[in-house]
Amino acid sequence: MSRFVQYAVNGGPEVLELVDVPEPHAGPGEVRVAVRAAGLNPVDGKIRAGLLPWGPPLPGGTGNDFAGTVDEVGAGVTEWAVGDDVLGGARHRALADVVVIAADAIARKPVELSFEEAGSLDIAGRTAWKSVASLGLTPADTVLVSAAAGGVGVIAAQLVRATGATVIGTAGESNHDFLRGLGVIPVLYGEGQVERIRAAAPGGLTAVLDNSGDETVEAAIALGVPAGRINSIASHSAAQTYGVGTVGGGSGGAADIEVLAAVAHAVADGTVRIPIEARFDLEHAAEAYRRLETGHLRGKIVVVP
Repeated sequence: MSRFVQYAVNGGPEVLELVDVPEPHAGPGEVRVAVRAAGLNPVDGKIRAGLLPWGPPLPGGTGNDFAGTVDEVGAGVTEWAVGDDVLGGARHRALADVVVIAADAIARKPVELSFEEAGSLDIAGRTAWKSVASLGLTPADTVLVSAAAGGVGVIAAQLVRATGATVIGTAGESNHDFLRGLGVIPVLYGEGQVERIRAAAPGGLTAVLDNSGDETVEAAIALGVPAGRINSIASHSAAQTYGVGTVGGGSGGAADIEVLAAVAHAVADGTVRIPIEARFDLEHAAEAYRRLETGHLRGKIVVVP
């Protein structure tokens, strides 16, 4: 038997339960991965609550991001061997002892990367990479990154820094010293943030990466940033209203695995740091999601089977 976190009805973290299921095995073209770490994402809670249309049939599993070690290889697979360390995403299935996945849907884990870091990258890393790339940034840019200490924002802010651009990051005051340590100029979010951003960037902003919602997009417009230089992963209504970009995430495939591998190497070589806010075991998955859903995090929440 194998352990698997699932829920039978939509709701809050309390609906999650750890169950024993028949041990899955790799079929043709697949590998089985013994999960060493699974990073949580806010979208997991929205799916579990029934707020999004792509939830699993119930009872169903939860989570997406994972990293681990290949422990079984299916027929026809030549690129992976038992013992290989990998990372990837398995929608609705990551919180488990093992994950069976297509052999072409995972990336190799760099040896310098911890399992906890690697297991936190699939959604946040790909989203941050694509959103930053969408703006074609140069050292001449001054960029606002909202929610700059959160799971996506902290990666995006560092990727922006790697282009040579100046980064202004909104965050709660408790994260300001942390952001300064990353080379980001911190600004308190909330009422009055337009004035605080203007003071932090007296020469003006040239681009904005929104990871929090309408407030950031409206601030960007008020500060004179052209809609074409704003990308939001958090406000589709603002995108419709102002015509800003909404690049981020992805639908899978080889291109996304290449992006995931690139992000993993950026963490491995020190370009990007992935702070881990807290760690939980499978038995405490509900508690892990409660912590995630309180917000105000620094980096990622990770479940470690």
